[in-house]
Amino acid sequence: MPVTLQQVDQATWEADAQIRLDLARIYADAPAERLPLPVDDFIRDHLASGHLFSCARFNDRLLGAVAVKTDQDAWWLSNLCVRSTTRRRGVGSRLLALVSETAHAEGRRLFADSSQLPVADQMLLSRLGYRLTKDGDYFELDLLPRGGQQ
Repeated sequence: MPVTLQQVDQATWEADAQIRLDLARIYADAPAERLPLPVDDFIRDHLASGHLFSCARFNDRLLGAVAVKTDQDAWWLSNLCVRSTTRRRGVGSRLLALVSETAHAEGRRLFADSSQLPVADQMLLSRLGYRLTKDGDYFELDLLPRGGQQ
């Protein structure tokens, strides 16, 4: 399944009705405990705060998304969800790999708050190279080669 990355910010979301529909469908498929708010409020609040969603695109449709909070040198990932009809096909793994490539190209670090992650997501992040910090507060992906040199 050739999945590509689609970054969705406030302007993209406002300009494209299909993106609004697809993003709402993705998060409507999420278990209720995964979202802090109802779907529409969650999406609107996240985008209105200046953040974005990194989405998995296939055949002009969004199949999965992860909420991304950006700061000066890092991206904080949360609320990973894949449409129920396409789960267990590698969409989530591919999405996180594409996010990692983009973050690396932009010189950003990647983090995920461990307190908000179900066990399945923690296992996925570990399999993709994320490591739990010593104090266990968050997962971090080290994008720099050993020695810290690019």
